[in-house]
Amino acid sequence: MFQTANLLNTGKVFVTIMGELVILFIGISFLIALIQRYISTEKIKTILSAPRKGLNSILGAALGAVTPFCSCSTIPILVGLFKSEAPFCGAISFLMSSPILNPAIIALFLTFFGLKVTLIYATFTFIFAIIIGIFLDKLGMEKEVKNVTIRGEKQEEITYDKLQGSFMEKNKMVIKSALTDAVGLFIQVFPYLLIGAGIGAFIHGFVPGNLIAKLAGKSSFYSVPVAAIIGIPMYIRAETMIPIAQVLVSKGMSYGTVMALIIGGAGASIPELVLLNSIFKKKMMYVFVISIFAVAVITGYVFNIVM
Repeated sequence: MFQTANLLNTGKVFVTIMGELVILFIGISFLIALIQRYISTEKIKTILSAPRKGLNSILGAALGAVTPFCSCSTIPILVGLFKSEAPFCGAISFLMSSPILNPAIIALFLTFFGLKVTLIYATFTFIFAIIIGIFLDKLGMEKEVKNVTIRGEKQEEITYDKLQGSFMEKNKMVIKSALTDAVGLFIQVFPYLLIGAGIGAFIHGFVPGNLIAKLAGKSSFYSVPVAAIIGIPMYIRAETMIPIAQVLVSKGMSYGTVMALIIGGAGASIPELVLLNSIFKKKMMYVFVISIFAVAVITGYVFNIVM
């Protein structure tokens, strides 16, 4: 099992995952911090807020659906939303939809599965993202979010309109402040990134793909929840899983089992959960995993009925 080729492949995957996470995390964190310097917290809250929580969850799910990021790279944006005091229901709907529903995923679904499968997948994942955002808000889960801080952060919010100086001087101060925030957040979360990348690389290198297909390959009542459970520990982007899923379907795996595997893997992988552990308390972590599992299973059974 622990052959040289496997170890080299695992090391290569680890470097790739870690490099991707570092670049995306710092880049997205910097972008969010930069936006917050030009748009005050109050303005962001006004944009993301809505008179009704249902509408706000729709906006959050829509925002997640147009961001082409994997589950781990949505975390900096989620932290930015919480820092901006965006409504909880909208932020959770964003977290639910972002890794499993975006333009790249839709394009791949259309290419490999056609219009009918794509419409069912997009409709159910979008609706569930909205429902879960509203439901968790009703349960009062907002209090289960940790107070994530950024090292070196000042009490007073630094925004462009509050700065003094010339146009160039103000922009230089904005960029420097945003970069400080991004680096500070990265240092704070780096251990979680390291652990997440290591777990993802190990699973990729040493968990046989044929074993997963064997356990979840039969079109039985239990294959859908089994696939969802198997998918959750996997670090795999939906964009990577979709071509594999098409092959599995062609070899006899049911659509429902495949969809449960995709949603479970993209929505709640172990690396993502490790990162979310720095933001959510234990109760919220349990509820989040159960929510992803429920979405994967229900969507899977629906696919088995209609396909």
